[in-house]
Amino acid sequence: MRHTVPIASQFYVTAPQPCPYLADRMERKLFTSLQGIDAGILNNSLSKQGFRRSQNVLYRPACASCSACLSARIDVAQFQPSRSQKRILKRNAALRRRRNAAWATEQQYDLFRSYLDARHAEGGMADMDIFEFAAMIEETPVTSCVMEYAQPGGDLKAVCLTDIFDDGLSLVYSFFDTSQPQNSMGTYMILDHIEMARDAGLPYVYLGYWVPGSPKMDYKARFKGVEVFRLGHWRALDPKDDFSRDKNLCESQSISEQVAQIAMPEVTHSLDT
Repeated sequence: MRHTVPIASQFYVTAPQPCPYLADRMERKLFTSLQGIDAGILNNSLSKQGFRRSQNVLYRPACASCSACLSARIDVAQFQPSRSQKRILKRNAALRRRRNAAWATEQQYDLFRSYLDARHAEGGMADMDIFEFAAMIEETPVTSCVMEYAQPGGDLKAVCLTDIFDDGLSLVYSFFDTSQPQNSMGTYMILDHIEMARDAGLPYVYLGYWVPGSPKMDYKARFKGVEVFRLGHWRALDPKDDFSRDKNLCESQSISEQVAQIAMPEVTHSLDT
């Protein structure tokens, strides 16, 4: 006998801590564990509702008085590269992409350390050692891979940990050689993932969170076809949109109300009768 039931997950909320994107703000996250035979189904479903994966956890911002963090993705069918993005593709045309299993290497870690030292020396990952790095790459209960970008001579220039959804590719975490900023390696990896998604017939490339007004996030809004998950729906990003209210909410939904609105996926199980 077979029957269909929704996945039952427990949700938790983190303690407030300083927001890394907006000054003088506090952030908290709603999260659930990602494990078991249904991990891939849960990852697919909740990622379409604004969640992101970090190792075996799915999380979404749930701040008490702000909803500025918006999950972003690119509609591949709507994307056309701008002139500057075409130049980025041309500058990096010699790079060779290697798709590997989600397995960490010392070469990756060396590049990761130099990237952190140059770009995020004061960030939360600044003290990450090689074992923690390996856990970030390898502890994945879903379909993931590591995209490496190297010069013809073999020098590693960029790396992206990528999840493969049923409707797209998700850039979980990326890092790169910062010695030649004119090559815009972060943008290049997104452009390459768009091409991979198009070749695979996948409609979306998921970019993580976009925060209006945060200089760290401006680059995500420069891609034609960007959509954001706002007020429970995906919608095309419009330059005329006013996001000021999102950063100045007098009140927001309670955690219980937020959890109640999450659409949990259903799975079919067999029972012996």
